[in-house]
Amino acid sequence: MKADYIKTALAAVALTAATVGTANAAGCMKGALVGGVAGHYAGHHAVAGAVGGCLVGRHIARKHAEEQTAQRQQARMQ
Repeated sequence: MKADYIKTALAAVALTAATVGTANAAGCMKGALVGGVAGHYAGHHAVAGAVGGCLVGRHIARKHAEEQTAQRQQARMQ
């Protein structure tokens, strides 16, 4: 039974990663994995957790990339 939930979460991660493409996948896999596990333990909502985790992971990765770009530009100006 537990293996079924794991398979469902992994399928959701694969489906989510396939739909967002490689350019936007930064952070998606890690977020989907964490979200899927959290969703499973929060009322058997692994798929919804994986999708939400992917979105949050992408947002955090994009924010981090923007911060790094700003730091590089600031270092070049000095």
